[in-house]
Amino acid sequence: MRTCAVVLMIAAVAAAYSGESVADLVARAQAAQVSQQPDLYVKAAKAQLKSAKELYDSGKSDEGQAALSDLVTYSGKATEAVMHSRHRMKETEIDLRKMADKLRDIKRTVTFEDQAPVQAAADRLEEMRTRLLTLMFGKQKK
Repeated sequence: MRTCAVVLMIAAVAAAYSGESVADLVARAQAAQVSQQPDLYVKAAKAQLKSAKELYDSGKSDEGQAALSDLVTYSGKATEAVMHSRHRMKETEIDLRKMADKLRDIKRTVTFEDQAPVQAAADRLEEMRTRLLTLMFGKQKK
């Protein structure tokens, strides 16, 4: 009985956190320790990716481009936090790769005029990935 109550409590907390707005995630990230920031910024970036896809699908390309801009900003902040804290390098790199892949998928579905900003966002994420990969596997100077 006690185990069931604990499981329900954990599920309620998880549901509360998963429904956070982007603004809430960003505020939490700004207040968090550097080692906790990458995960929060990545969650905000993923939310903006989802928002951008929905906006482009509904024909709102200006709002979609704004969401892309936020996506790149939050991904950059996650990358910087990883560079400073050296925490969640692998996870952040994987998340950046997946988001860049989804952006390339989105690029195939938008109008020709909207393809360039989507590709630029994907390219920026790839640059961030490269920085993380260099940090993880680059040659160490003696």
